[in-house]
Amino acid sequence: MGPVEPRDITRLLKAWGDGDEAAFAELTQMLYDELHRIARRQTRNERNNNTLQTTAVVHEAWMRLLDAKDMGWRDRTHFLAVSAKIIRRILVDAARTRAAEKRGGRLRRVDPTSGIDFERVLAYRSSCSREFVALDDALNELAEIDPRKARVVELRFFGGLSVEETAESLHISPQSVMRDWSLARSWLMREMRKQPG
Repeated sequence: MGPVEPRDITRLLKAWGDGDEAAFAELTQMLYDELHRIARRQTRNERNNNTLQTTAVVHEAWMRLLDAKDMGWRDRTHFLAVSAKIIRRILVDAARTRAAEKRGGRLRRVDPTSGIDFERVLAYRSSCSREFVALDDALNELAEIDPRKARVVELRFFGGLSVEETAESLHISPQSVMRDWSLARSWLMREMRKQPG
């Protein structure tokens, strides 16, 4: 497949939103590798078999995206921003489940319709799970104080979007993205250090 034009993705997103299921199949071909790259960035701290686990995250994200076809998609960047939020939710849910199991709980999160076993989605070491949950908690606090900075972190860290893509998604300048990114990272690190370890 040749290079993907953003306008082709925008056209397909709108067609899919209007009920064209073939458009979603085409989108899958065009954007699967990009979602896989996003998920891989987030699952790189896994113990082993991370290819399967990254793929499981991407498949779960696609399942959730199927439910979001009426989102009113604007463009590729909007799609990736929503995907980043979905991937964040999947990873945090898995980390919380893993942390609960470490505390003696036997929570098991399985989506029977997807056939994905969440026990195998992410095999984070317990310390990594705690850090990931702490990051999510701190990011939720930041969203209460400064929603835009929280969105910048979500798009850049969880979505892997570039400074320019983040700026486009949030309708701000690249300089504002860099400033928000720097301030948010400092704030998050400080808050995460305060949390009991």
